[in-house]
Amino acid sequence: MENKCLFCGIVNREISADIIGESELSLAFKDISPVAPKHILIIPKKHVASVSDIEIRDIDIINDIFILINKLIADDVIFENGYRIIINNGNYGGQTVYHLHIHLMSGRKMNWPPG
Repeated sequence: MENKCLFCGIVNREISADIIGESELSLAFKDISPVAPKHILIIPKKHVASVSDIEIRDIDIINDIFILINKLIADDVIFENGYRIIINNGNYGGQTVYHLHIHLMSGRKMNWPPG
């Protein structure tokens, strides 16, 4: 497990998570501290620390993540009225786990500004 990364541990099945979707390159699981009725995290299986660390060779991973998001949305009616996708980057951006992850949230009206 790279640098004892929490999300790498989930990808490697060394740490348990409520996995709800998976593809060749990405994994989706329920957030353990949800802030919406539906709060899912989608991560690349490859360790990428943050948005700032995405490289051109990672384009297939990014594409795969959004295809998985679309599948999750299509499979669950809670997303009918809309949803929010958030990527926190860096300390000031609110990133607490340094493995790229996307928050997919729905089930309530989201407020603006977010934070």
